[in-house]
Amino acid sequence: MENPIARNNFVRMVLLVYICALFGLIMQAQVDTAGSAAHTSVPIEAPKLAIGPGDVLDVEVFDTPELSMPTARVSQSGQVILPVLGAVEVAGLNAGQAGQKIETEMRQRGIMLDPQVTVSVVEFTTQGATLLGEVKAPGVYPTFGGRRLLDMIALAGGVTPSAGKIVTIAHRSDPKHPARIALVPNALALGEQVNPIILPGDTVVVGKASVVYILGAVNRPGGYLINNNERLSLMQALTMAGGWDKSAALSKARLIRKVPEGHKELMLDLKHVLDGRQADVALEDGDILFLPESLGKTLAYRGIDVAIATAQSAVIYGGVYY
Repeated sequence: MENPIARNNFVRMVLLVYICALFGLIMQAQVDTAGSAAHTSVPIEAPKLAIGPGDVLDVEVFDTPELSMPTARVSQSGQVILPVLGAVEVAGLNAGQAGQKIETEMRQRGIMLDPQVTVSVVEFTTQGATLLGEVKAPGVYPTFGGRRLLDMIALAGGVTPSAGKIVTIAHRSDPKHPARIALVPNALALGEQVNPIILPGDTVVVGKASVVYILGAVNRPGGYLINNNERLSLMQALTMAGGWDKSAALSKARLIRKVPEGHKELMLDLKHVLDGRQADVALEDGDILFLPESLGKTLAYRGIDVAIATAQSAVIYGGVYY
């Protein structure tokens, strides 16, 4: 007759072994999942840069070294010359697309039935990005390490006092459709700054702010930057200049504006603007507003050429946002 106690002990032992094995499998699955997550969170997909003239490619045809080319330079016409296959147009494609095109050409020309081609860029002709416009040290700067827009501007010494807030980024792969980025006005807003990665061959241009000149009988004559490159009104400009002097001849103000033919002069009566009989005037980039003194005073208006020369040597006051 079977011993019930021995049978129960045997069942307990089997259950214990099963539970331990199940626990081990669960723990191993958690470790594998954690390791997989840690592995997948680190890599960052490399930007798919477009191939251009002068770049050096490594073209590898799987298991067929006689058709491979480890240092194939792209010609100025955008072609790469490969053994047996000959010329293939690759300019404007990324490495993956170039490999697919070479595979297609090999099949179509009957060179291989099922080619497997890998293309990698050994050397970009332009390893850096070009910074132009309102930066202190324009030039070509390296883009290694995934440098971003603000990093590149810092490498160029930062922006000049006359810089606007619009930055244009033209990618080598698509120069006809540049991106426009607005720089934040101050350090407090840096968390909101759009800060894209700058790629080899990119051209970054920091735009110049609009400037209007307020000269003559005003409390703070000079040039005033409008950083968002929009217009401001005549009365806003006079406010920025601290208002007018008591000796100002308000009815004889002159606005000098650039036109295709050169410059033209407009007579303005600010008294009419102040009392609402005349609409406020929107100023444009490069406008010169000259407010002469009343008759008998030493400062007088002496013509467009003198006003332009005075504007060119005027103090520039920056950082005005609207």
